[in-house]
Amino acid sequence: MPIPPASPSLPRSLLRDDVYRRLRDAIVDGTFEPGEQLKDGDLAAWLGVSRTPVREALLRLSSSGLVVAQPGRSTTVSLIDETSLRDARDVVAALHELAVRETVGRLTPDDIARMRAANRRFTAAAERGDVTAALEADDDLHAVPVAALGNAAVETVLEQFGPIVRRAERLRFGSDAPAAAERHERFIALCEMGDAAAAAAMAYETWHTLPVTATKRAD
Repeated sequence: MPIPPASPSLPRSLLRDDVYRRLRDAIVDGTFEPGEQLKDGDLAAWLGVSRTPVREALLRLSSSGLVVAQPGRSTTVSLIDETSLRDARDVVAALHELAVRETVGRLTPDDIARMRAANRRFTAAAERGDVTAALEADDDLHAVPVAALGNAAVETVLEQFGPIVRRAERLRFGSDAPAAAERHERFIALCEMGDAAAAAAMAYETWHTLPVTATKRAD
């Protein structure tokens, strides 16, 4: 779709990370569609910043596979490629499995409470058809063990490849939501019981419920 006609200008002191996140989120939520050309001048005007942080953000998005940059020609939103999606999904699943295996047994009651609260928000958002809120709640739930792990390398890799998985997941979100909420509750219960092996296995399997073939785009 075209660049939105209006958007609240971001503060002039905006850090490059903020520009990156705004563009990343616009790709993940479908504001910018697969195959759409992105012009740094238009994006800079939309965000109310100079072209420099936009160009830096586009380079980062290229390294994560969300855009395809052709030097001297154009930058476009990448198509949802089956192989790239499978690779990203497998990495994300493995790192969440690691985080759960290493932290179950030392998650606090507050951690468990945050996970349950996130699942309640997930369920409510899914019931009203708010995909964005549902996926944000899902992110919050799975972020608890990652935060407890405190491994900066794991967080960096998830920051890079997680959006690829979420982008595809938005396309298939819907009928699976009730089953996902039930899986969340079973997963939280395992974490609360301190069953690290079972919880880690379930974390890995949860990310593999995303069927890569069903989300491949032909455009």
